[in-house]
Amino acid sequence: MSNETSHHKWEQGIIHLMNLDGWELEWCGGGMEHYDAKGKTPKGFDCVIEFKLRHAYYQTKILEQFKYDALMREKCMKFYYVFDCKGNYLYHLDTLKLPELDVVNCKTTEKFNRTELINKNVYFISESQASIINKY
Repeated sequence: MSNETSHHKWEQGIIHLMNLDGWELEWCGGGMEHYDAKGKTPKGFDCVIEFKLRHAYYQTKILEQFKYDALMREKCMKFYYVFDCKGNYLYHLDTLKLPELDVVNCKTTEKFNRTELINKNVYFISESQASIINKY
């Protein structure tokens, strides 16, 4: 199974679990949207969610400025869901207080050959800023 396919299956599994908890989400991560799920919160509000699967643990979570800006243009509630080896964190972007913008030098995404280094503008957000935290 390819990395992309396993990542999509992981996103769909998380959506299934969230729907069992009162969300009404549908996966849309295979397209060109800047989010992976859309639907309704447990309280019935329209929303979108961007998922980020991290294989390594970092005390602060990275939120790309490009992703954040694209999500904030949506006319609904916006969430950022980070899953790593120590827990999962759901950030409510509409109420998130962002730190100063930073720059990281990283390899291009998996969709490309991953040999080219690029600079990305990012926010380093703390775990404590998450609306919902589940640690293992």
